[in-house]
Amino acid sequence: MENKVLIIDFGSQYTQLIARRVRELNIYSEIFPFNKIPSEINKFGAIIFSGSPYSVRDKNSPRIDLDKITNNTPVLAVCYGAQLLANENGGLVLPSNIREYGRANLDFINNDHFIFDNVNIGSQVWMSHGDTIKKLPDDSTLLASTSDVKNAAFRVNGKDIYGLQFHPEVYHTKDGKKILENFLVKISKLKQDWTPDSFIDKTISHLKSELKSDKVILGLSGGVDSTVAAVLLNKAIGDNLHCIFVNNGLLRKNEFNSVLDQYKHMNLNVKGVDYSSKFYKELKGVIDPELKRKSIGKVFIDVFDSESRKIKDVKWLAQGTIYPDVIESISATGGPSAIIKSHHNVGGLPSYMKLKVVEPLKLLFKDEVRRVGAFLKIDSEILGRHPFPGPGLGIRILGEINLEKVKILQEVDSIFINALKKEGLYDRVWQAGAMLLPIKSVGVMGDERTYERCVVLRAVESTDGMTADWVNLPYKFLQGVSNKIINRVKGVNRVVYDISSKPPATIEWE
Repeated sequence: MENKVLIIDFGSQYTQLIARRVRELNIYSEIFPFNKIPSEINKFGAIIFSGSPYSVRDKNSPRIDLDKITNNTPVLAVCYGAQLLANENGGLVLPSNIREYGRANLDFINNDHFIFDNVNIGSQVWMSHGDTIKKLPDDSTLLASTSDVKNAAFRVNGKDIYGLQFHPEVYHTKDGKKILENFLVKISKLKQDWTPDSFIDKTISHLKSELKSDKVILGLSGGVDSTVAAVLLNKAIGDNLHCIFVNNGLLRKNEFNSVLDQYKHMNLNVKGVDYSSKFYKELKGVIDPELKRKSIGKVFIDVFDSESRKIKDVKWLAQGTIYPDVIESISATGGPSAIIKSHHNVGGLPSYMKLKVVEPLKLLFKDEVRRVGAFLKIDSEILGRHPFPGPGLGIRILGEINLEKVKILQEVDSIFINALKKEGLYDRVWQAGAMLLPIKSVGVMGDERTYERCVVLRAVESTDGMTADWVNLPYKFLQGVSNKIINRVKGVNRVVYDISSKPPATIEWE
């Protein structure tokens, strides 16, 4: 048995949050879809079943061989997982009479079991299901209830198999992390030894073994993801790593030169190339957000194909892809989760490009990447930089992209970001930026009527980008930024602030 957790994905968007919570406990976890479960189950020290958008009552709902999986390994079944466990073992799962969604409080806890150690009556949990377990299997014990959900938690008698109808992985379940820790540490006896330094050692060793003396090309962005990926690869293969920083014409103001200057002091083999005209040409007339992302992705591939041919015997393309990128494009490991949007750096390479892909960070969340970067002693200015999308301002300009619009948005973004830094608000915000809308509105400047563009300011707080809340920036601050933008950026006469959270909105507008 290895000291790691198998998470079986039944298609829930919360599955990745389970992985993140397990990682926060310094225990390594891997996600596999229900239809691609590893054959060597005994290698895992514990198993967690995820939720699902399906009902166990549906004819085509996800199914697994429970007898095989729950034989000897401790199991925690969440939401759909718990209902599947109950349904397949003689329990009764029916449509709920009331909407079981949102906050609830535990009004009964069976304290004879480790799973609820240090969890008190009244503890808030988060429900999200349309079905409910009306009757538990005969060989099980009730562990917890809420006022509306009697069978909120249960255990299969004589086995370390537990079912929860609520989600311990989400922020709104206040003792969720404690419940997961109880299951993983007290019940499953796993060690909390997965740390940034252990990840670094394992990753560098793996990269050395996989890449050997091969040459690798990596696209740097100036952000934390590509930088951490570069440092890891540099430690593994040294000068065989060739870093390329591409000016796609969609960067922030003065970003091309400032980023290149940052990398001068990091002992990385970095080359800056300007392909902005090529990107603009490809994006001419493109309005649809998905086509925009795909067009930008296509040019990036073309650029790296071209640049790689200038390096003799290069065999790999490295990318700073992280978990949320993968999750929102396809299921994390090929499972049934819904696609939200395409990412320019996810999905492999076209057949004409004779490079293999290496992604040292693809199983890490953003906060984990920062922890690794800090352990690698990467400059705090880079580690603290807000996430910036790979397609850049291309997905912050709604409608067709051209140089005029880019220059307007660069100025707006610069004023906003610099104001956040000046007022000590930058580190309060997980990500901030501006959007240029494809509309004009009437305004008055001096004694003249104007008919100019509208921009949107956006600032959110988050931990991993999977969910986000808008930041309540001070009115006085927003007033000052708005005045400065309208006075200094020609072509803008209206500034608005986005107060929508993710979900239902996304952080970016396209």
